[in-house]
Amino acid sequence: MKVYLTHLGLVNALGIGAAPVAQALFAGQQSFQLCDWVPGKTTYTAPVTAELVAIPEALAGYQSRNLALAITACEQIKPAVNALLERFGAERLAVVAGTSTSGIGEGEQAVAVWKQTSQRPPSYRYQQQEIGVLAQNLADYFGARGPAYTLSTACSSSAHALGSAQRLLATGMADAVIAGGADSLCRLTVNGFAALDSVDDKPCVPFSRNRGGINIGEAAAFFVVSREPLDAGSVALLGVGASSDAHHISAPDPTGAGARAAILAGLQQGQCTPAEVSYVNLHGTGTPLNDSMEAGVVASLFGADCWSSSSKGQLGHTLGAAGATEAALCWLALTHTYNPQQCLPPHVWDGEIDPQIAAIRLVNDSARLPAGRRVLVSNSFAFGGNNAAVVLEGLA
Repeated sequence: MKVYLTHLGLVNALGIGAAPVAQALFAGQQSFQLCDWVPGKTTYTAPVTAELVAIPEALAGYQSRNLALAITACEQIKPAVNALLERFGAERLAVVAGTSTSGIGEGEQAVAVWKQTSQRPPSYRYQQQEIGVLAQNLADYFGARGPAYTLSTACSSSAHALGSAQRLLATGMADAVIAGGADSLCRLTVNGFAALDSVDDKPCVPFSRNRGGINIGEAAAFFVVSREPLDAGSVALLGVGASSDAHHISAPDPTGAGARAAILAGLQQGQCTPAEVSYVNLHGTGTPLNDSMEAGVVASLFGADCWSSSSKGQLGHTLGAAGATEAALCWLALTHTYNPQQCLPPHVWDGEIDPQIAAIRLVNDSARLPAGRRVLVSNSFAFGGNNAAVVLEGLA
């Protein structure tokens, strides 16, 4: 069932709001900062440096940076949500959120206090870091009373949230859905990836012969998902393909079978062929194994003429928020208000081609959206083989 991504709330290291993020995105801006969280190792992260919206008093017991990121994004779409509440009623508005870090940062702070004082800080509640609370917190924020649930499939979490929104509308369980995801920076995640030898000691360069791993970022992105285009900026969500190859707890299947299956499932749902795809937003983490696998899949499915790029060279890997964030970057590219020059999201790297991986057409300064039909695919491949591919189409 074709549904529509209409209003967008967005925050990441490039800025807060669709317009500032679009300006920084198409200008090729990078937003990395040196990070000293990993003992004995240099790395970079992509934090949100702008001031976040205050969490409402009613949700103060769930105070966390993760929730603040989500509220900052959701405040941008609140007028549209209020109109839908009036139109459909609170019971017909659903919320699906993806996350992986939740409020772990607040748990880290509580442990640090406990180590110094042997007491838990009075402001800390375990509920702050429960993964499952994000959707219900946002439902309470909006006053929505339809289905509300949180997904956590690592780096594909919020891509799957968009697929869940599509199904809620198709089955008639909701008349509109707020869907997306949020993830915040924390030491646990950065050190965890460092323990896997997966973080780069420099700003990451996906698909380069010099790539050495990822840089972790933080972000939130939420859409209003509806059965009809609600404004001039609406983009069609044609399909969300999913697969679970379970090849390895952290490494991708080198054959790309699961990734390929997810992409083909999304295209089939959207009644598209690979030849109709104009651009692929690559998962593109900058790790040797992921980039090698993904290049092979993209080259075999889409050929030499399809543009592709990874946004992680600009705003880092935003983990559970990555699926919705990168779908949002495609949404910006397809929306004339934010992209009057019809640019494609750039591929920011060192320009050093890796001859050991399949050749793909990475976006350069001359790349533009084509005239006519514009179908975009956004890949998200997660630990455990939890793969997702979001298929979007511009309406104008």
